[in-house]
Amino acid sequence: MAEWTVERVAERFREAAITAHRLPPVRVQGYFNTWPAIRRMPWETLGAEPTIRRFPPSPEAIERMLETMRWVLWLEEEERHLVWMRAERHRWREICARFGCDRTTAWRRWQRALSIVADRLNGEQGTSRHMVPLSGILR
Repeated sequence: MAEWTVERVAERFREAAITAHRLPPVRVQGYFNTWPAIRRMPWETLGAEPTIRRFPPSPEAIERMLETMRWVLWLEEEERHLVWMRAERHRWREICARFGCDRTTAWRRWQRALSIVADRLNGEQGTSRHMVPLSGILR
């Protein structure tokens, strides 16, 4: 397999976020609805938001998502939030407000977190951990 890069790791996290959103909703077991389905008139549903029907993900996509979820264990908590927010395509403005930093700093921290994962996947254990941990900087 080819060597892991920051771009490939970022794409894998993005795919995991998409797969997670495509999973069926969690329901309480044993709960069911006895009410009949209500058919609405077109004018009643005019202002309602359309329901988006997504196809469930393939088993291979779920396996890749679970593998990617194991990667976040290599990161600290703040790094996990940063990587996942970016994988879900949150705007940099929202990310900067969440972490209390400017866009360039947030981008550098995101790149560093992805490089930690890429280095770990490539077998280089401690190359990116010589820097100050994010938990001390963000508080």
